[in-house]
Amino acid sequence: MAKQLSWGLLERTVRQSGMHLFSPQDLQHLLGASEISIRFLLTRATKRGDVHKLRRGLYSLSDSEPSELAIANALIRPSYVSFHYALAYYHLIPEAAYRVTSATTRNTRRFEVAGTVFWYHHLKPTAFDGYRPIRVGGSAVLIAEPEKAFLDSLYLATQRKLALPERLDTRSLDWKRVQRLARLFDRQDLIAVMEGYR
Repeated sequence: MAKQLSWGLLERTVRQSGMHLFSPQDLQHLLGASEISIRFLLTRATKRGDVHKLRRGLYSLSDSEPSELAIANALIRPSYVSFHYALAYYHLIPEAAYRVTSATTRNTRRFEVAGTVFWYHHLKPTAFDGYRPIRVGGSAVLIAEPEKAFLDSLYLATQRKLALPERLDTRSLDWKRVQRLARLFDRQDLIAVMEGYR
């Protein structure tokens, strides 16, 4: 039997679960309630300002804003943060990244959420590797390892889909790891360009 839903129950459930981002399906699973009743409560809570609707089917509590990286992981799944944003995160480039860039096996897409631009670049499934979870703002988020962020950026540069930053410092990279990860792309042109940064 479905639980008698109220905003208080829904809010408590979200807080107790530790979720900073949630979908109606997440709440259905946690509460055992119907999709219609959950969507009704979320619509009313959004109008009141208790909940932020980040995009269709993705919400956060207004007083518990998730990090940009958590949002990036949730907007498109599967995805992990990479390219220029990850290069800046690891201080491989001196510039700050003004958009959050991620890799996905899905189509290349762009979103704007709460004034932040999120770019997703397609990688073939065999190259969708070389990332790890880190803790940011109480959430586990997936981000490329430094070596993979370098290779992902280099790959798109060889495809003329992304300009490689001019001041790229690769001295801290593990070149054995770079070589292993480069094989995922199965591209000789990538390996040739990569060797020029060694």
